[in-house]
Amino acid sequence: MISVLVVEDDEVAGEAHETCANSVAGFRVVGRVRTGQEALRFLTHTAVDLVLLDLRLPDMDGLRVSRMLRTRGSGTDVMAVTSTRDLERVRESVSSGVVQYLLKPFTFAAMRDKLRNYARFRDEFSRGGAVNGQHEIDRVFATLRDHERQELPKGMDEQTLTSVASALRESGNGASAGTVGKLAGVSRVTARRYLEYLVERDMARRSPRHGGVGRPELIYRADLDDADGAVP
Repeated sequence: MISVLVVEDDEVAGEAHETCANSVAGFRVVGRVRTGQEALRFLTHTAVDLVLLDLRLPDMDGLRVSRMLRTRGSGTDVMAVTSTRDLERVRESVSSGVVQYLLKPFTFAAMRDKLRNYARFRDEFSRGGAVNGQHEIDRVFATLRDHERQELPKGMDEQTLTSVASALRESGNGASAGTVGKLAGVSRVTARRYLEYLVERDMARRSPRHGGVGRPELIYRADLDDADGAVP
């Protein structure tokens, strides 16, 4: 079981992150704190495998927490969970020992994939011993990448997927493929194909809406954890 500490000053977001992590097989949240100092005190007396770390904490820069862990010689890994999009900060996070970077807001599926990749990464190192060559080193580090998200089915593209996903979030309580298509600027058939892909990836749900004449209409809803359309 991979133990997790959630470091997030926003109470609602912290609860959501804890719920997400606990919902992924093989992970268990052992603590949740709201400041950098609380995190450092917690980690002094409790061994933790992974820290889900907000970079904007009320008492200190989140990256300072990561650097202090490295200075202490801690073997705890850090995943940045933040709304910070500045590339310089991303570079700083890498040099501070951050192994994963997850942007807010995100879907449960996004955090699930990051955690699963991290679990595979840990598993590779747990085997011990030496590698036979560069290809094995590359394979180990490749486990942290979201290969499945990078390779869309033939005929689909990231720009349209982003437009459809955004339109679905804007629809609030759900919408038909036709409505989503109008919001995204694509045809109903195209919208439905991308919506079905989101359903397959656990990023959306569909349900029939009865009441009219003929077959019930399919309604799609973003599979999210708060009213804003994503995990905070």
